[in-house]
Amino acid sequence: MNGFIRKPNEFSSEVEGDDAGAALDAAHRHAQAFHRTRATRPPAATADFAALFDAFGGPTPETGMPASEAIEQLVAAAGPGLMGSAGPRFFGWVVGGSHPAGVAADWLTSVWGQNAGCYEGAPAAAVAEQVAAQWLTDLLGLPPECSVGITTGATMSNFVCLAAARGALLRRVGWDVEADGLFGAPPIAVFIGDDAHASVFAALRYLGFGERSLVRIATDEAGRMRVDALRAALARRRGLHIVIAQAGHIMTGAFDPVGEIAALTHARGGWLHVDGAFGLWARACPARAALAQGVECADSWATDAHKWLQAPYECGCAFVRDADAHRRAMTIGAGYLPNADEGGVRDPVHYAPELSRRARGFVLWALLRTLGRSGIAAMVERHCVLARRLACRLADEPGVAVLNEVELNQVVVRFGGHESVAHGDALTDATIERIQQAGVCFALGAQWRGRRVMRVSVIAWATTEDDIDRAAESMIEAWREVDKLRVDVEGLAVD
Repeated sequence: MNGFIRKPNEFSSEVEGDDAGAALDAAHRHAQAFHRTRATRPPAATADFAALFDAFGGPTPETGMPASEAIEQLVAAAGPGLMGSAGPRFFGWVVGGSHPAGVAADWLTSVWGQNAGCYEGAPAAAVAEQVAAQWLTDLLGLPPECSVGITTGATMSNFVCLAAARGALLRRVGWDVEADGLFGAPPIAVFIGDDAHASVFAALRYLGFGERSLVRIATDEAGRMRVDALRAALARRRGLHIVIAQAGHIMTGAFDPVGEIAALTHARGGWLHVDGAFGLWARACPARAALAQGVECADSWATDAHKWLQAPYECGCAFVRDADAHRRAMTIGAGYLPNADEGGVRDPVHYAPELSRRARGFVLWALLRTLGRSGIAAMVERHCVLARRLACRLADEPGVAVLNEVELNQVVVRFGGHESVAHGDALTDATIERIQQAGVCFALGAQWRGRRVMRVSVIAWATTEDDIDRAAESMIEAWREVDKLRVDVEGLAVD
């Protein structure tokens, strides 16, 4: 034992096993309780920072405690600080509600403890991911030759796709970016809509494309890239270029005219990438697929499974038509790692940045198997119908304006729409504050076209018509209270 002396009960498999079982039982019990009450839980946290820091804080533990007791303390400390993002009336961000099938698979993923970097290290995880990737490609109507990387989310999915684009374009002019880096490389122009999502700008920055170097393309009133503006911008530039289109605007849900953008991009030898974090899922719904017409003409696509597939977090998908470019951009090599996919085996390490990585394929497989093509289509369509229902209820109320055409699941609302900009901003912010205080639903304010608005995202699997009606009534009641109490056109006082 090299002088190592084990204390009584320390690392004892019997004690450890009993305690581990108790901890898992406690986690299961609390998770079931959370699931049963998700519809009635507060939509926002009820504790502030000071209270949460006090609950979690204290001096560094000098001695341990049974794992089951630590779980009980975790639940007690975290409870008041949990947002209702897994509930049916949480509309603050475009996030799904963590479907129970995905959560259950995620629990098993953690218990199984597989490092899903390669087939040799985790055979079941690699095959589950490979099959789920094939199903996703088919479900979203993307070219069957696509390679797929499973990432931590849409930001990293954009990163993966754009890394492949960068490498492929430079390779065309004889530059090997994977071997020679970027210093001295031919420039690549990036054309991106003015209203692209922040995650795309972040991914570009990580790849060395500074924000000031990007060519910003004007958009229309709904945030769609203007084809005429792109055509003019492309005509002014020569050389390698990437164009980034958007499927599902974060505010309005609008889609860029991707088919036209693809024709322009490819006519000049460029690479078209589509950020479809949530909008790409419209292609899985026959009733909404026309919104994403032409998306299949792109060269790469990014989406996020924690949105409309309702996966737990850290489950994004990067699709690349040029599988070789994808692999060159992402492969990690070492003497103890596999060098190539052989015999039909696909090693995840070649398609996403992480080597030590969670086995996300189990969750994807479980959700796709649970919902199926028809279930996913029905869920997407239901959310779009519910968003329209909410918009109609709000628009019927005097003084409330819906600012977008609700064709997907996003609703943009302005309170006091007939007022001056400054007064309308104050009315909108005050109404949102009242909505949050009422605790029936959760929505957030945003800036849109120089005005304060409330953005509503309907995307949780558990949301029903009743939830939408309750949310609409709460929002309207909040607006009526604010409308009664306004003071003057320059400011707003609410008692």
